[in-house]
Amino acid sequence: MPVTRKKILYVITKSNWGGAQRYVYDLATNLPKEEFGVAVALGGTGVLAQKLEDACIKTFSTNSLQRNVSFGADIKSFFELLNLFKTEKPDIAHLNSSKAGGVGALAAHFAGVPKIIFTAHGWPFLEKRLWLVRIGVWLASWVTSLLSHKVICVSEYDLRLARHMPFVSNKVVRIYNGIDLSMQFGLGEKIRSAFPAGATITGTIGELTKNKNQQALVDEARRNPALFVAIVGEGEERTTLGHAIQKYHLGERVKLFGFVPARDALRGFDRFALPSLKEGLPYVLLEAKCAGLTLVVNRVGGVGEILDKDLKEFSIERMLQETLTLYRA
Repeated sequence: MPVTRKKILYVITKSNWGGAQRYVYDLATNLPKEEFGVAVALGGTGVLAQKLEDACIKTFSTNSLQRNVSFGADIKSFFELLNLFKTEKPDIAHLNSSKAGGVGALAAHFAGVPKIIFTAHGWPFLEKRLWLVRIGVWLASWVTSLLSHKVICVSEYDLRLARHMPFVSNKVVRIYNGIDLSMQFGLGEKIRSAFPAGATITGTIGELTKNKNQQALVDEARRNPALFVAIVGEGEERTTLGHAIQKYHLGERVKLFGFVPARDALRGFDRFALPSLKEGLPYVLLEAKCAGLTLVVNRVGGVGEILDKDLKEFSIERMLQETLTLYRA
């Protein structure tokens, strides 16, 4: 007798290539095909959308889904997702990132999706905002968790915070992000060739945002004339960082490289820096540790857990098996 596959619809706010996007890609492309049918709803047409298309994963573009708060866009994205859930009839809606989580949980609830799973890739109420805004964001995170049947936290740090939310503690689990621990790294020639021979390079990789705090490395280079900095990634702060580099005449020592895959960039660094103000469980720090680099980091979110635990705790095989247990329950 043929086995009916469970339908999983992943929802994520943006289609760039950050940690949450990589998480969705890894799950969507590694689930047993004989057991699960997979599709992804996402905002925009970035790297994630292209990678999913190359992997023959069905995608749905939700154009109104965006990170910033916009009442009109949020209402529109709610109805987009509500119609999508009603049309596709997934057995599981797996929501990722705070905006997709909040709007998606509400839409999935009204559409009658049997199982709603939300992964918190670092709680958004930890971001530096006005206290009144942080309270509102905490309430939104709490409602998202209430509407979900299971909440995945990617670190023990976030798990502890979730367990303080009323009526949520019995539905939260911790599942670490996972990487391929046998991955091969390039030589980092693109990074090395941009600096003088023999320079000791401090590098960072990540989306260029205020939370990632690449500005701290620019400021440190102003104070330390012997510091060479490679900043890899794209994002909303690129122009601001570029202006600061130009203003303080740091162009010979601080360079913006745009998007370069971590595997091709990391061995171009002598030290890996992560000056983030907020983190969940950063993939790139796992990769930097796997590459054997000296790590200079802020111990925020799950960063300390990566530093203190054996890398075997963060294998992609473990992440997949623990997530499959939730899907099969």
